[in-house]
Amino acid sequence: MKLIINQKNLRRAIGLVEKVVSKNTTLPILGNILLKTENGRLRLSATNLELGINTLVGVKIEEVGEIAIPSRILADFIGTVQDEKITLTTKNNILNVNSENYKTSILGFDPKDFPIIPKIKGDPVASISAQALKNGLVKVLDSIAVSETRPELAGVLMQFKDNAGVLVSTDIFRLTEVSISLNTTSPVSVILPRNTVTELIRMCSDSEGDIQIKYEDNQIAFLAEDIELVSRVVDGTYPPYKNVIPDKFISRALIKKSDFENNVRLAGLFASSISDVKISCANDKLTIKAKNSDKGEIETDIPITLKNEPFEASLNYKYVLDGLKNMPGTEVILEFTGNGSPLIIRPSDDKTLTYLIMPLRS
Repeated sequence: MKLIINQKNLRRAIGLVEKVVSKNTTLPILGNILLKTENGRLRLSATNLELGINTLVGVKIEEVGEIAIPSRILADFIGTVQDEKITLTTKNNILNVNSENYKTSILGFDPKDFPIIPKIKGDPVASISAQALKNGLVKVLDSIAVSETRPELAGVLMQFKDNAGVLVSTDIFRLTEVSISLNTTSPVSVILPRNTVTELIRMCSDSEGDIQIKYEDNQIAFLAEDIELVSRVVDGTYPPYKNVIPDKFISRALIKKSDFENNVRLAGLFASSISDVKISCANDKLTIKAKNSDKGEIETDIPITLKNEPFEASLNYKYVLDGLKNMPGTEVILEFTGNGSPLIIRPSDDKTLTYLIMPLRS
């Protein structure tokens, strides 16, 4: 292989794929990025066997070829080099990286040992704008269960049909549901692993236009103009989450989002070891209280518009802040659905997002 490439373009391409590189020390080949010439461009690939990514970058090719190179040294070196043009040549699994001020040789691996990233054939089952997909995934990311005890909860449910879909995540203590609009040709219901969601957000951040979605045999692919992300889906059935979302409320409060967010954050400074704060809504006022025997206590008041009866609930303040940070608009609605039942938080002017928090036991 021999080619000439722009340093900034190569650095960007490495940045897109390096996060997927596996830390698995028992399979050293997974710590590499595969460089391969393909149809007049250079393809960079990385995989951890659960998730794979390919990206293409424009180059001037003088000789085709391929090589697997350790990700860390390649990323660190190319990120440091400031020369505009870089020449890459390979011989006997050694990558020579030459530029105006550098002559470098990096020991590589036989590309034949690099795992094959599945290629999903057939037509896309859906397409969605990169920005819309990113916005939806960002909103559900925090509610994904961290524990792998229930694998189906350690991911995001993605369902779509008839040009509409939902993204859902829950860790039992809170739940987020986001409605999305997209173009569909076939209905799909899959659970995306947490790592896939994280990489997909990163991919969408670097993409413009639409993302094409393909699916077959428990593999899902997301394709942008120069990037392809291929992932296994979680093997399991997502719980019937709709049963958890109350369809009626007892009381409803309208509150300014920034006031609520700031005061919850202040109260959190005095929360106990279980991160609890108590909210009380009565007489068009929301009172937030927290008490810690080692730090002190706090009580704050915020004006609200209350419909129906007064209510109170003890909540994990971190969960409240996680929900509020991704809500659009300047006002949010709190819906009280009964003692021991979920408290629902929604944007006042956006019906596509529902955030549910289970109260703490008194």
